[in-house]
Amino acid sequence: MARSRKKLGEILIGWGTINAGQVDNAVAKAKTSGKRIGDTLVELGFATEEMIAKALANQFSIEYVDLEASGIAAQVDTKLIPDELIKKHLVLPLARSNGRLTLIIHDPLNLELQDMLRFRLNAEIDPRIAPRAQIKKFIEGKLAAPKEANPNATLVTASIDKSVDRSVDRSVDKSIDITGEDAPIVRLVHRMLSEAVNMRASDIHMEPFGDRVRLRYRIDGVCSLRDNLPKRMQNAILSRLKLMSGMNIAEKRIPQDGRIKLNMTDKTVDFRVSACPCYHGESVVLRILRPDSVKIGLMNLGFEEDNFIIFNKIIRRPNGIFLVTGPTGSGKTTTLYSALEVLNRPDKKIITAEDPIEYNFRGINQCQVRDKIGFSFATILKTMLRQAPNIILIGEIRDREVAEIAIQAALTGHLVFSTLHTNDAPSAITRLNDMGVKPFLVASAIQAVMAQRLARVLCPQCKRVAENPDHKYLKLCNITPEEAVGKVHEPVGCDNCNKTGYRGRKALFEMMLMNSQIREMAFAMEPVSKIRVAALAAGMRPLVEDGKIKVLKGITTPDEVARMTQVEGVE
Repeated sequence: MARSRKKLGEILIGWGTINAGQVDNAVAKAKTSGKRIGDTLVELGFATEEMIAKALANQFSIEYVDLEASGIAAQVDTKLIPDELIKKHLVLPLARSNGRLTLIIHDPLNLELQDMLRFRLNAEIDPRIAPRAQIKKFIEGKLAAPKEANPNATLVTASIDKSVDRSVDRSVDKSIDITGEDAPIVRLVHRMLSEAVNMRASDIHMEPFGDRVRLRYRIDGVCSLRDNLPKRMQNAILSRLKLMSGMNIAEKRIPQDGRIKLNMTDKTVDFRVSACPCYHGESVVLRILRPDSVKIGLMNLGFEEDNFIIFNKIIRRPNGIFLVTGPTGSGKTTTLYSALEVLNRPDKKIITAEDPIEYNFRGINQCQVRDKIGFSFATILKTMLRQAPNIILIGEIRDREVAEIAIQAALTGHLVFSTLHTNDAPSAITRLNDMGVKPFLVASAIQAVMAQRLARVLCPQCKRVAENPDHKYLKLCNITPEEAVGKVHEPVGCDNCNKTGYRGRKALFEMMLMNSQIREMAFAMEPVSKIRVAALAAGMRPLVEDGKIKVLKGITTPDEVARMTQVEGVE
């Protein structure tokens, strides 16, 4: 049976700091005031803040830190987390390594704060305890110097927050202004969108709960908490977003989709908006579409030289199907768009069928799927073939009809690009068979299949060589301890990467070229395990091996590769 934790009063009595009568007195007062026993003991003058902090450290088996002791203050590194968190929650960072953050706090009972920081900073918290007054004094001395205001650094500034509150207070008569350019809600929403773009977010998530509206940004594929907005702002913010995206403001019972075009300083950014009714209100997700994100160039996608040569040969073939596979958000569309950017020349006619069209390309005929009026993938493809295209891009092969038309197009002299949702390259063969496509068509039409994932890239400004990399992740990436020496790096965190240690992403690839043996196996409907063995024997490099190369180049980390390639852990 676990040993029960000593009470704070018992610890102080045991130290001889206070007596039992003083504890009883403090307990009685704490019950009537609603304050904690420690705060009450300080208020009554029975104990000092330092005594209470030391007792709490003892009670929770956490190290006590005296910020006034010689040399301790020099160990604090306020650059590890944003100043706003330090000032708002009275916390001080000491060190960050291997996904763990050593943090000085004053209240170990505030588990909600620790959970929020763990989620927002993407790190496990190793707490230390110091007196609240010492922490506050240190922060006032260290961070007192005024900094140049950054309009995008904080989502809700004091002035906007106050004016929003005043507007929301008037919401009883439903008269909040969500249309005027100077309305507080309008400025708040515009600031939120601008900040997300400046922080390189790919998605904005607004999620209503019973007591708040959670705002999260997805940056480099990982969701991070940005703010918890007051519940009273929910309706006004959602109405503003609906108005901007062309949705029906009055309709809250069914899902809706819309689009926002925002003119920023030097560019125009599109937002694809989705509203979904949930228990506490409508959850809204805004997908940020940047035209420049699909024009980064083939070389910058993450290809190793051998795969890059193969890829270039495949996309220049006169006919056949080239499939890119992977889960949602793995960069499949970006890869294919980058290929089209290379092939988009006056002597080539290119037509695409997409749902939805995310990016506009000059010189390419793009068709938007509209199932409600019968303009489906299959209908578009049948029409496409009468347009005599050289290259066809199908946003996704979802069923047998689309797959068979795509294959017929490939067999009649067209080069077809498309995507498929499978975990690896060989699985694409069996996936098409499962759809009901005839095996001989699969075997004859497909030229190559490429699986891909996106792994976060280490921030070049703060990454460092890992002195003690986790051997479990090294093993998962097939990296020996000898190979790791001086080559495996770890994230640190700085202003350039928003304290995450990562900035940007690169793709991991698995390229399977069809050969006579694999075609015969596809025709015979062999299981994916056998097809994979044949592909590996023919020279296919698995996703994890492609990740290993990038780890040893210092581009990413072993744990990131293990996470993205979904390899199983080891004991």
